Parts: sequence; structure tokens; C-alpha cells
Amino acid sequence: MIKTRLPENYADSSNNTSKAEASFFSTATISCQSAKGLLVVIDFILMASSGLLAYAASDFVSFLTPPVPDVALFAALNGGFFIYSAAMRRLYRLPVLLHPMPHLGRLLSTFAAATVGITGCEFLLLGSRIFAMPWAVIVVLQLAFLLLSRSLFARIARAGLTNGTVAGRCAVTIGEPAELLGISAPFLLQSFGRKEVSRIVLATRRNAGMGVGLSDVLAELDRAIALAKDLNAEEFLIAVRWGNEDLLETVRARLRVSPLPIGLLPDRSMRSLLFQRGGFADTLFAPVTIQRWALTPMERFAKRALDIVVSTLAIAFFAPAFLLVALAIKIDSKGPVIFKQRRSGLNAKEFVIYKFRSMTVLEDGTVVKQARRDDLRVTRVGKFLRRSSLDELPQLFNVLSGDMSLVGPRPHALAHDKEYKAHVADYACRHHVKPGITGWAQVNGLRGETASFSKMAERVKLDLWYISNCSFGLDLTILLRTCLEVLRDRAY
Repeated sequence: MIKTRLPENYADSSNNTSKAEASFFSTATISCQSAKGLLVVIDFILMASSGLLAYAASDFVSFLTPPVPDVALFAALNGGFFIYSAAMRRLYRLPVLLHPMPHLGRLLSTFAAATVGITGCEFLLLGSRIFAMPWAVIVVLQLAFLLLSRSLFARIARAGLTNGTVAGRCAVTIGEPAELLGISAPFLLQSFGRKEVSRIVLATRRNAGMGVGLSDVLAELDRAIALAKDLNAEEFLIAVRWGNEDLLETVRARLRVSPLPIGLLPDRSMRSLLFQRGGFADTLFAPVTIQRWALTPMERFAKRALDIVVSTLAIAFFAPAFLLVALAIKIDSKGPVIFKQRRSGLNAKEFVIYKFRSMTVLEDGTVVKQARRDDLRVTRVGKFLRRSSLDELPQLFNVLSGDMSLVGPRPHALAHDKEYKAHVADYACRHHVKPGITGWAQVNGLRGETASFSKMAERVKLDLWYISNCSFGLDLTILLRTCLEVLRDRAY
């Protein structure tokens, strides 16, 4: 009989790392993602430097030495093309890096293919000059560096995960009891760099009797979403029977309100089949991604860079306006200069939004009345601030702190969020990205009060379109169109 349950001490039995290795990262903490990026940089540096080493070696033994640029170009191109090819073949995934030996064949074949390809291109460029190059020495050095870096990374990364200095990606595991038995927290950590911060057991009719209903499953899924938010989890891992389509769809649909990625783990039947075929442990449990982040890491980096640059410049440019507006508010009416209110941000996390006070009230409770045209609560200075959108300027500090973005779905008061979630489909999906000072809905005419659920549904539709099509260029377009909207004087 083939066992599919992994022992709780799997990590300890498969990784007997020394104290010296475990203390390598003792002075700092690095994320698994950053560690993978660091390995890419190290691989390229080592493979590029192999050209200079080969040149020095050939010169030392009095071989015919080719021009340095030829050698350096070949080494750099071969290293860069290998890294690109390896990334495309998913050889820089954490499970592969932590356990490189079972993937050695794929690694060598990728390196060989890259070398043949670059050699052919170099022959077309250099002709017979390539034969004067210490080609074989460069290839041998690169292969040796590659195997050495992979071996050291695996040992050091496993040790770092064990002692906590390499931070695992925090995950909430959700599944049926029988499926969760085969997946231990140490295994998830050592094989995939996932640190299980919580485990939710779904008691279905099959394993808990007919007294368990859909409402119980939904309640557990809601608890998982709340725990993921409170514990700053970065992913959901699902362990249910693949044949249980109804439960899978229920889990997927319920978790859709969260922006976190969702990975589906192979079930016991699939693991048994792969074991019979001689599969390796870390490939058996590779999660199938059924939901990704709304933005890729590069897109998030570009968006954050735009936020920091523009908000910093805008704060500096509008500094005199901040002082004049604050003075006008104090002279016009009693109360604070800055209006603060709790709003929901990325992953529905609460933050405090800042605006110049434009009304006589400071509502932030269970009942918040939206501003309307000719609203009597708006002060004299407030009318000008709202019409010119100057009341929104303090939100630049929200953008700079990271709670908001320049462009994104407009955040609403918590009382409105609660109301709209109950009546507007997919409303919670607006929290898949950071809220913005302006957004796609605002530049398409849906600015200001949403007097009906149908109007809010239209805004949500536009917000979800933005989330699905978000890009650096689209953000710039929305910012430019926002300037035109402000000039049209549609606010109130």
C-alpha cells in the first residue's frame, strides 16, 4: 500500500543542516521572493565573470588569447539567455531551488540548449574568431558555478527557513480533514517556503454527518478570510478532493472577495497516482493557481513608484495652498482643519483617510450621510474646496504612506461599504487593489453621490474593469482625464 501522508518531522528528517548553515542569515531576515531574486543576480554575475576567468587562464598558459570583448560578450549572453530560459521553464520556483537534485536533468538540458543557441549566434557574428575563444573553459566554469550556487542556495535557504531568518510566505490552509492529514506545516515550509499561519477545517457532510450544511462551510470560509487579513497572510492554500466540484466552486466563489492568491493542492488520489509513477514529493504538491494577484510584482512596483514620485512632487508644489486652505477653514467655521474618516483599503483593511474639512459635521459612525448638491452641511469655504477638489489634497499623504494610490477605486465610508456589500454583486472585489484619489469610474461620469444601488453597481462595474485592465499607461491616462474633470466643475 502506498502512503500519501507525509510525516510531521519530514522537514527535520530531509534537511539535516548544520548550525553554521542555520546561522548564516542570523543577522537579517529576507523573504523567499527576495532570496530567489538574489539567486538570479548571483547566477548572472558568476556566469558573466566566467569569461574573464577563462581569459585569464588562457593567457596564463600562453594560449592564443582572443579580444576581451568577445569573451565577455559570449559569457554574458550565455548566462543571460540561460537565466531567461530557466525562468520560462520554472526552474527558479522555490520548490525546485530548495530541492535541486530531482530537477538536475532539466537544469542541464536548459543550460545545454542555451549554450548551443548562443554559440550559433556568436558564430554568425564572429565567424572563425569564435574558435580562438576558450569556449570550452567558459562553459565548464559556468556549469560549475551554476551547480555550486544551486547547491549552496538549497542548503542555506532550508536552514534559513528552519531558523526563521528566511521568511516563508504566510498562508492560510483550508481543506477537508482527510485531505489536510496528508499535508503538514513543516512540509509546506521546507518544500515551498509557505509558512502556515492558520488552518481552517471544512466540516462537510461526508466527514461530519448530515447535520453540517452550506452555511457552516461559508461561515468557516468567512473566518478564513478574516484570519488572513488579521494575520497578514499572503495566500490561501486549498486542500479538498478534486472530485468535489460543488465544494471547490463554493470555496473559490467565497474567497473571491479577497485579493490574495489561491492555490489548489493535489488531493490524496492524485498524490497516490504520482507516487506510483515515481514522482518526487515537491512536484506532487505544486499548487494549481486558481486566483492571482490583480497586479504582477512589476506592475505593483511601477504603480508604487508613480505614487511616490507624483505625491512627493505634488505635496511640495501645493505646500503654499495647504497653508492658505487651512487658514481659510479656521477663519470660516469652528472645527478641525483636517477631516478624518475610516475607510477600507487593500484587502478591506481599515485606514484613516485625510481631507480638508468642508462640512459642519464629522461623521464616522454606523450612519454616514453622503454629500449632495446644495447640501446645507457644506461650509462657505467648503463649497469652493469641493468644487475645485482642493479638499482631496491631504490624501496625497495617504498615497505617500501607502494606504492609497493615485488611481484606484474610490474608498467609501465603512458604513457605506457594509450596506453596498449586501446589495451590489462583487462590491467587495473593489478591494483587490489599493483605493485611489481618482479612478476609472470618476473620469467616466460617476463622481460624487451614489443615490441608488443601481448607480453604485455601475461604479463597481467600472472599478472592476479598471482592476482587470490596470496598467502604468492607463493610470497616466486617468490622471490626465481627472485634471479635465476638475476643470469642468462637476463636483459638489
